[in-house]
Formats: sequence, C-alpha cells, structure tokens
Amino acid sequence: MPEKTLQYQKKDHVLVIDLNSSLDRPLGQSRTSAELGELCDKATWDEEVHVVVIRDTREKAFLVEKDLTRAVSMGRETESQSFAEAISKLDRPVIAAITGDAIGQGLELALACDIRIASETSRFGLPQIKAGHIPWDGGTQRLSRLVGKSKALEMILTGEIIDAQEALRIGLVHKVVPKEDLMEVTMKMAQEMASKGPIALRYTKEAIYKGMDMTLEQGLRLEADLYLLIHTTKDRTEGIQAFRDKRTPKFEGK
Repeated sequence: MPEKTLQYQKKDHVLVIDLNSSLDRPLGQSRTSAELGELCDKATWDEEVHVVVIRDTREKAFLVEKDLTRAVSMGRETESQSFAEAISKLDRPVIAAITGDAIGQGLELALACDIRIASETSRFGLPQIKAGHIPWDGGTQRLSRLVGKSKALEMILTGEIIDAQEALRIGLVHKVVPKEDLMEVTMKMAQEMASKGPIALRYTKEAIYKGMDMTLEQGLRLEADLYLLIHTTKDRTEGIQAFRDKRTPKFEGK
C-alpha cells in the first residue's frame, strides 16, 4: 500500500495536517487532493475539531512550479487537481504553517487558509504566467482580496517571487518567525483560538467571509443575525457563568 501523502493528529481541539509529499508531482497532486478532501469532510463533522493547522513537513510541500513548466515545455498537460477547494469549505479557522516556499498552486492552497505564518526563509509567488498559464485554484481572486488589486496584478502578471519580509509587509502572511520557532508560534495561536467557543469561531468566520460579498447594510444584518443565534446556545450561558465564577469556560459547541 502506498504511503499516504497526508498525516494528521488531533490534540486539544486542534487538527494538525502534515503535507508529506511535494505537490509538484502529478501522482502526489492527485492523491493529496483526494486525501485532503476526505480529511476536510471528516473535520467538518467532527465536533472535537475547533481549529485546523496545515503544515509542510518536508519544506517543499507548498512548492508547485517545476512540473508545470516541464509539462508545457514537453507539449503535454497534466490533469488539474484542486487543493484549495477543500480547505476553503472548512467552517473552522485554518492556519497555514509555511516552513519552505509557497509557489504556484502551493501558494493558492495557502491563500485558502485564514491565517498564514511563515519562516524567515520562505518565498512566495504565482509564476504560472511564465509558462503561459494563469493561476486557477483561487489565486487571482484570493490574492487580490488579501493584498489589493494593484499588488496582485504586479505579482501575477510578472510572476515575481517575493521573500517573507515583503510578504509580511503587503499582508500576504500574518507573522514571520525563525524556522525553528514556526510550529511553537503556530500551535500557540491555534490553541488560543481553540480555547474559545467553537460556535463563535465558526460564526465569526462566516460573518467576515460572507460579509465581504455584501453591501455594508447586508453585512451588518448578517452579523446581527449570527449574534442573536449565539444567544440561543449553551456556550453563551457557559461563557457568562464562567466570567461570573472567574474560571476558564468549558465550551461544548452547543
């Protein structure tokens, strides 16, 4: 039986997904896409999962560049496999821990996450234009929403590769840390999120993402509706009682 391209573990309401295979290999792409979709489906129905972390254990897992240019130069195309779609459908917060480079479709996968934390040596780019292609797994849409239309156009039309500090400056990543501290910083943030009410986490994400495609008035109405729904949950009652008792709340996601 072939080795799985993904490994995962769940601890303290955080699901950590390890990308074990480089995404720039056609076989790895197909298997990773299928395994990632299946795992995300399970996480959606797992009430014990409050936050998801996805990391590149082999540093090149977020790198999808070489086989694209090689395939074009040889006059053949490979079947496209989406990585971002499964991640983007998760209603839990998703954090990408990027040890190496996030290039091409690997960056598109990282863009589908909610938070991106990178090592100081990481690089980022969408160089598909150099092979006569365009980003297709969400890159043209998500990058522009994160860094603005002007910078997204520059990066995609030139295919430039930027370093971690530039990615931090333009808002592509949220934190840049030494490589050896990456998982400690990532897990600290993930566990802090996971200690909060899981329903509140999901509703917050829904309000922000859906609100971006609405008018301000519609977005405010959505926010108010979700806020009122929170009032009907046991978690809200627990949060109030824990505050009164001066203790840490024990949320159940109900």
